[in-house]
Amino acid sequence: MKTILFLISFLLLLSGCSKNTDSNTDPADADDDLAGPISRPASGYGADGSYKVAEINFPNTEYAGTQVTIFYPAGITSARPTIFYSHPYGGEDKEYNRGLFEFIAKKGYVVVFVPYPTMDVSIDHRYLTLWTGFIKAASDYPNIIDTKKVGFMGHSFGGGASIGLSYKAFTEKKWGQDGRFIFTMAPWYSYQITPSQLSSFPANTRMITQVYDEDIYNDHRLAIDIFKNINIANSEKDYYYLKPSTVAGYRYTAEHNLPNSRSAYDAYDYYGVYRLLDALIDYSFNGSQAGKNVALGNGSAEQVSMPGYYGQFMAPLEVSDNPSPRYHSGKYLFPCNSTDNPRISNCN
Repeated sequence: MKTILFLISFLLLLSGCSKNTDSNTDPADADDDLAGPISRPASGYGADGSYKVAEINFPNTEYAGTQVTIFYPAGITSARPTIFYSHPYGGEDKEYNRGLFEFIAKKGYVVVFVPYPTMDVSIDHRYLTLWTGFIKAASDYPNIIDTKKVGFMGHSFGGGASIGLSYKAFTEKKWGQDGRFIFTMAPWYSYQITPSQLSSFPANTRMITQVYDEDIYNDHRLAIDIFKNINIANSEKDYYYLKPSTVAGYRYTAEHNLPNSRSAYDAYDYYGVYRLLDALIDYSFNGSQAGKNVALGNGSAEQVSMPGYYGQFMAPLEVSDNPSPRYHSGKYLFPCNSTDNPRISNCN
């Protein structure tokens, strides 16, 4: 198992060493630093906020030599709703997804990033490292972090971990009384969550689950299992399937490492992830129905439509309340029917 984890770590870090460029793409096509011809949203959900970004760093007690980082809007005078982010294997450097973290802070919210060691001695200790960092951040910085409105967001290992960690925070710590959500991306196996706990999530929890067509690491059945069995009404959750597109010679990939700021930092990050997160935050924390229509719109045009460039459009997002896998488990390095999966009995 450790050898496989090292491989994943190496591949993720390798993909972060250079920016993905396309020789057929004219850099002049874009009016910002995104790869490809399509720019950021100019307004509405997914558009950058107006706040400057500040950071606080403090020692990570469960992972010597690293620091927990709080990204927050500079100049705030009261605590703000907060997203607790769990990174993937190999993603312990906050720079790999700085674009996402700064996007959240620019919009007026807070995000807590806790690194854990990919080659840790146990999965339980990785969970403990994330939990300890989250709790310390909330305890030490109550003037910045509002635990009455919280979201748990994670990718890969972190996507699987966000289920158990969020349940613990929602039930033991009573976080999210005034608004709570989960946003998982290409999730790995989910530990520290029992069937009874999964079926008893607080009623005001909202959820977005995303999988990516070109992912070869995490079996989509892992995401489907949690999505179908978690106690969240269909009206309050959506399962997203993201596919690749080619626009003006530039290929928008839908691989396992979407989103990140180091490779293929492009319109897919903004329109496929940031825009939906922005809308989910607005709905979960502010009760915005416009936000719900974009984040959890059950296939609304506002939800699934994607941008284009001179008549060439990215593939629309696909949304379902009753998802099914499209590929055989043998495609994935981490199949649902692996003995490493504590929920193996839920594989279809």
